[in-house]
Amino acid sequence: MSKRTRIINDPSELVPLLQVFGSKRHKKVFDALLNLWMTKDGLEDMLGTDVTHSINVLKKSGLIESQWHMPEPGKTPEKEYRTSYSKVQTNFQCSFEDMSDIIMLTFMPYEEVKDSIEELEKLVEQGNNSMSSLTRALNKSPLYIRAVARRSDNLTVMGQRLKMTDEEKE
Repeated sequence: MSKRTRIINDPSELVPLLQVFGSKRHKKVFDALLNLWMTKDGLEDMLGTDVTHSINVLKKSGLIESQWHMPEPGKTPEKEYRTSYSKVQTNFQCSFEDMSDIIMLTFMPYEEVKDSIEELEKLVEQGNNSMSSLTRALNKSPLYIRAVARRSDNLTVMGQRLKMTDEEKE
């Protein structure tokens, strides 16, 4: 089944994609959802492991969609998932310095990037959510700030603004 093409215009969007496809577990969940709608329990039975984190990472990167699965009468509805895209197209240009920052931020252990993420989250919680004011406050490039925000589980990039993620985790 042919699905949509994911168009990437901002290099920082590579952060969650590289995280997904740099992990065997996330990749297995993505592959399992390529052509079928599956519930979290169905995925866990099929793969034999907890998939909660994988689903959250795939949702944050915009690679899966969800719908409610209506079970037999008297049972509780469950969310089911499948992939949103089957192709990718990139259309951006950036310096090697920015690209190296993106790759480093993506694959750096969380403990090494934790301070940057927490500092950015603190500023956004205090109401400083505009990209121009964040670049001045942190003395970093907008691309670097977007990449750090995309690495965070608590931040969402909304154009030239950042906001705290208000979705509940599954």
